[in-house]
Amino acid sequence: MNFRHACKEFNPTQKISDEDFKIILEAGRLSPSSFGMEPWKFLVLQNVDLREKIRPFCWGAQKQLPTASHFVVLLARAGKDMRSDSEYIRETMAELHKSPPEVVAARREKLEDFQKNDFKLQDERALFDWACRQTYIALGNMMTVAAFLGIDSCPVEGFNRERVEEILAAEGALDRKHFGIACMAAFGYRIAAPKPKLRRGLEEVSQII
Repeated sequence: MNFRHACKEFNPTQKISDEDFKIILEAGRLSPSSFGMEPWKFLVLQNVDLREKIRPFCWGAQKQLPTASHFVVLLARAGKDMRSDSEYIRETMAELHKSPPEVVAARREKLEDFQKNDFKLQDERALFDWACRQTYIALGNMMTVAAFLGIDSCPVEGFNRERVEEILAAEGALDRKHFGIACMAAFGYRIAAPKPKLRRGLEEVSQII
């Protein structure tokens, strides 16, 4: 965890092996999600021209986009897909989880109660934000596993979501009916040593009661 830092610029001549990057993607795929719904998709942008097209609208990735070995746009499921009564939820429970109809019905009822009463996810934007929060779990796991492999990373939120989504949709890389951008992440190898970590003390950020 001391090795990991938000690397702003990477060595453009040093590339991550296919084997190592598959491990990073697997860390995201195997991450936990609420009710096991896996509301994410990892869009790996290796096309140089496409990276340049989105760069004007990614103020937080000006150095990362042209230098990163791999650049990932983490997508989250649209709110309508995350509703308890959606086809995506039914398909995941019935087909992926192989639950019998009575179990699917019970789980959907529980999910509906959770969304409406426990977390008060009242509209599609709230449901999309819920999906984004889960996608950040996958992001954290990907960056942590990368660090264990000696690979640097940088999470990115500095972008104009609307403009980048428009470009990706026009390129056929994003279906906006079912996905939106949660965040981005760059991976590669550092070109310079990072500054020492500055963090609040453990006694300040934790409490045992």
